[in-house]
Amino acid sequence: MPEALEQDYTLQQLQQVTQALNSGQFVQVRRILAETAPCDTALLLESSPHKVRRQLWQLVDPDIQGDVLEELSEDVRLSIIVQMEPELIAAATEDMDDDDLGEVLRSLPETVYQDVVGAMDAQDRERATQALSYQERSAGALMNTDTVTIRPDVSLDVVLRYLRLRGELPDGTDDLYVVDKDNCFIGALSLNSLLTNSPDQLVRDLMDTDKESIPITMEEKEVAQLFERHNWISAAVVDDNAHLLGRITIDDIVDVIREDAEHSLMSMAGLDDEEDTFAPVFKSSKRRSIWLGINLLTALLAAFVASFFESTLDILPFLAVLNGIVPSMGGVAGSQTLTLVIRGIALGHINQTNQRFILGKELAIGALNGVLWSILIAGVVALWQWDFVLGAVIAFAMFMNLLAAGIAGASIPIILKRMNIDPALAGSVVLTTVTDIVGIFAFLGTATWFLI
Repeated sequence: MPEALEQDYTLQQLQQVTQALNSGQFVQVRRILAETAPCDTALLLESSPHKVRRQLWQLVDPDIQGDVLEELSEDVRLSIIVQMEPELIAAATEDMDDDDLGEVLRSLPETVYQDVVGAMDAQDRERATQALSYQERSAGALMNTDTVTIRPDVSLDVVLRYLRLRGELPDGTDDLYVVDKDNCFIGALSLNSLLTNSPDQLVRDLMDTDKESIPITMEEKEVAQLFERHNWISAAVVDDNAHLLGRITIDDIVDVIREDAEHSLMSMAGLDDEEDTFAPVFKSSKRRSIWLGINLLTALLAAFVASFFESTLDILPFLAVLNGIVPSMGGVAGSQTLTLVIRGIALGHINQTNQRFILGKELAIGALNGVLWSILIAGVVALWQWDFVLGAVIAFAMFMNLLAAGIAGASIPIILKRMNIDPALAGSVVLTTVTDIVGIFAFLGTATWFLI
């Protein structure tokens, strides 16, 4: 279904559900939700204010609540789970895949987590312990243990009979993993090879021994890059001794890519990528105030620099009119560079071998843009005020700030990455501080030197 039609369909559903709730037609709402896919039910919940969301969740069939929880963002999921009894949460997570179970349990407050684990049976408790033993945002946290393994010394006919006896394959299966007697991963047999070759052939003659496996400690971003590069549908996950532990499927990688994109977008504004659109006012205000406070501090720092030139502004008040141009241009130019470099780092394009080239390139672009726009602003100001010295002053300041913006936009993400600080979260704040201070100091400082 095209995205526009899907949005219209979801809007129609939300309108129908809201009208039915307002009319007290709860049976009708329950029927609508029963006919709605879990992913669409999750979207309805995320698109509803808190009061409506609570009512909707009470009408969701308990048998599919676990499937719906898997599809919800962390903030919305937590707002629903904290209102549920531990026994109901344990029941909802009973049929979850291991990776989804770990994600849900990690989002719970410690006291709720202990109650939920206590309400689980022994098998689910062991699954939960195993899922949480892997580091968050690693291959282990993405992994499912529902693999189909075969031995290399059997024929395809034996494999086919084994699969028929098994009855069904896990979702997203495109390969059968070949292991030795110690359960070490040695290759993969594709379903295509299994179905298109003679049943008498042996697995070892057709398996792909070059099939790459994923270390369990690999970061999820690196896993996503491997899937993208090799066009994988699934991949085996192994420990340090090459023992097969599970597999990662493309649906999990799509979630990683989406979450990473949302994180980058929201972090640019200093927001949490999992933030609930319909979160309570106080909660949302508290989160946003942190970065507003940081921005206020940087603005005060820029104002402090400008205060050194208060006498200059008293003598030449027209400088106050022009003072915002230079920092603004530097901020825009720096943001362009910052965004491209952050994207390059996220995609793995920028590394230690090409960082100098990137810095040199952005320095050259800053210089070229500086020459172009400084000439233009010099001409405009000189003709406007009929003061060619003032035009030269703002031209010099523009050139210096665009040069600084290029260097800062390229270097800040690289430096923050080395310091294990998220460039998307902190980069724009640092960049704004640099371009504001350099722009103000270059313009008012030069004006003070040459005009007074």
